[in-house]
Amino acid sequence: MEALSFFLAIGWPQIVLIAVVILLLFGGRKIPELMRGLGSGIKEFKDASKEPSEEDTKIEP
Repeated sequence: MEALSFFLAIGWPQIVLIAVVILLLFGGRKIPELMRGLGSGIKEFKDASKEPSEEDTKIEP
């Protein structure tokens, strides 16, 4: 529950500060590559969560 209150306490100044730190760490050329990787990872996660697993399709008597 404490983690949730931490994320709710983040405002625009903190988001801008995080973005600047990321820009300084990775540089402008690496950020699009990182975002593509993040996007494909999120897409794979969504696809995997939509597929019914074997346990979901089993019919128990």
